[in-house]
Amino acid sequence: MNKERTKFRLAFNNRTKRMIGIVLLIIGFALLFISRISQRFADWYSAHIYSIGVNVIGRVMGILPVSASEVLLYMLLALLFAVVVRVIVVGRKDYIRQSVWNLFLLICVLFFLYVVNCGVNYYRATFSENAGIDASEYTMQDLAETCRWLTERVREDSANINRDEGQVMTLAHVNVEEESRRAMQRLGKKQPVLEGYYPKPKGLMFPWILSVQNLTGIYSPFTVEANYNTGITAYNIPFTACHELSHLRGFMEEKEANFIGFLACRESDVPEFRYSGSLMGWIYCMNVLYRTDYEAWEEIRSTFPKEAEADLRANNEYWEKYDTPVAEVSNKINDTYLKANGQSDGVESYDRMVDLIVSEYLAGAL
Repeated sequence: MNKERTKFRLAFNNRTKRMIGIVLLIIGFALLFISRISQRFADWYSAHIYSIGVNVIGRVMGILPVSASEVLLYMLLALLFAVVVRVIVVGRKDYIRQSVWNLFLLICVLFFLYVVNCGVNYYRATFSENAGIDASEYTMQDLAETCRWLTERVREDSANINRDEGQVMTLAHVNVEEESRRAMQRLGKKQPVLEGYYPKPKGLMFPWILSVQNLTGIYSPFTVEANYNTGITAYNIPFTACHELSHLRGFMEEKEANFIGFLACRESDVPEFRYSGSLMGWIYCMNVLYRTDYEAWEEIRSTFPKEAEADLRANNEYWEKYDTPVAEVSNKINDTYLKANGQSDGVESYDRMVDLIVSEYLAGAL
């Protein structure tokens, strides 16, 4: 009798998991489908539904001093390992079947959280559309002029930052988590579409998990957290923290998140943040100029402030350690993911912030 009850209970539990999983999949795919065919729905959802998630889940997760997504990832990996070991040891069909349906339900829950906290936002109106920024075509002369302006901003900001004994910028005296929130809030006063609550971004305890993927930061839709790589060269961190926080306002396009990160850093009154924005903007713009007008690039590159060279060297040395096949695979996966979510340029979309910077510079808005 007990065995029969146990079998019935397991079968009932498996059916329940199957039903819940299927319902979550249906809702998730329905939301994505509606968002694809109706930008108006995606805009409404981002403004009225997603924002609630940021305020509720973001505030709860913000209480934790560490990244909840990082901790949950390690717990999940440990749990999966334990389940695999037990399946091998026990080997009972009923236990294997139960494990399969547990995994199915977990995948469905994660998919649902991805859709409601991220996926729909890919189809909303862009930041540039909301802000009335026209990223129209420009000449190489316009790009070169913008690069010269950014070079002067790097020189100006570099004179006011703290550096270590190797002349590399340091954030030892800067509260990145609080200042990135303030920077985004200050930008929100100029761009109302960016107004709202910002939980503090979280630096990872074990940054190698992002470094091996050549990532400086990541937004977790499962915990509504902005995470940044604490191991990267310091000048990257303020820009990255603001970039990831921009996703919490529902702007998922990488070129726009980069541009928002640039603007937020420039709005800050902390020298290290301003330097981070200026230098990252300079790097992106100069990379495009290098590919299109090498002579202009060479001329501007020769005027780059010497004190900032240490930061570029430190950055190159850091990423050389992670130039591995793992990084190549991660890059291809990221490229496929971005293209699947409407960013046809894939990983190259990160560079498209250049169009927005040049357009705003020519318009006199920077």
